[in-house]
Amino acid sequence: MVVSAGQVKKVGVIGAGTMGHGIAQAYAQEGYPVTITDVAKSALTGVKDRIKSNLGTLACEGLISEKEIENIMGRITVVDSLENAVRDADLVTEAVFEDLPTKTGIFHEMEKFCSPECLLASNTSSFPMTQISSQMERPERAIVTHWMNPPYLVPLVEVVPGEKTSEETYKTAHEILVKIKKVPVKVQKEILGFLINRIQSAMNREVYHLVEVGAASAEDIDRAVVTSLGFRLAFLGPLLVRDLAGLDVECKVADTILPVLDSSTQPNRLLKDMVDRGDYGTKTGKGFFSYTPESIAELIKERDRRFIHLLKELYY
Repeated sequence: MVVSAGQVKKVGVIGAGTMGHGIAQAYAQEGYPVTITDVAKSALTGVKDRIKSNLGTLACEGLISEKEIENIMGRITVVDSLENAVRDADLVTEAVFEDLPTKTGIFHEMEKFCSPECLLASNTSSFPMTQISSQMERPERAIVTHWMNPPYLVPLVEVVPGEKTSEETYKTAHEILVKIKKVPVKVQKEILGFLINRIQSAMNREVYHLVEVGAASAEDIDRAVVTSLGFRLAFLGPLLVRDLAGLDVECKVADTILPVLDSSTQPNRLLKDMVDRGDYGTKTGKGFFSYTPESIAELIKERDRRFIHLLKELYY
């Protein structure tokens, strides 16, 4: 047995980084008490400040009221151990860094402390739940719920059952995500990377190639994507776009273009060179573009503001 969506009263989150703090926020916004922990004490020290800053942006854009901020923050409790995070939880989401042995160990450990009915979810972006749950006594209650960044704004959550995940577990995960205003999409096969990372990786491979061969500047490539694909894909999926354009036209275009697209099976050389130099993007202040701490803060604020406008227009 696993809890039903209606029986979920308390949520635990393991990992307080980029994804974990946003997932905790999403549950707290919809009324759930949340406990959150992380092995990195530095992540725990700043987690409430990050969430409060996010909520401030939501309030400025009218998605929540200023009065709600204090109530939401009051539902979030930072704890110092995995045991304290999961002991009384009905649903737990693991959101630690992408390392299979670490995730496998956490799921094995969680079973020692959580209730037998507690649903255990992983925010992994690539690993199958069948592997993550390999050391569990009750793998039927484990499932992947892969959120998108920033998780408190982007609607989609990919839901991926493992080989032993029960239908009951899938149903609870799906219903609770709908309840907190997310859009769950079931991935029916445990394919590496699930849906979005596979689609995104295919596009990015060609984008990196276009930069490498000097087809256009990084600024213009981004501008072209935002004002065409991004504009359409905000509410039309790629298959519907193709239907509207005509599949006969698509077939002819594919005949011409596919033979000359980048088909490498290794990371692009330009990308690898940047990583080898330590140019990781906003993490280090330089990637395809250059950043200062001030410009990063402003970029994230503007990103969230625009996402909120899109969210209100399409999903509220």
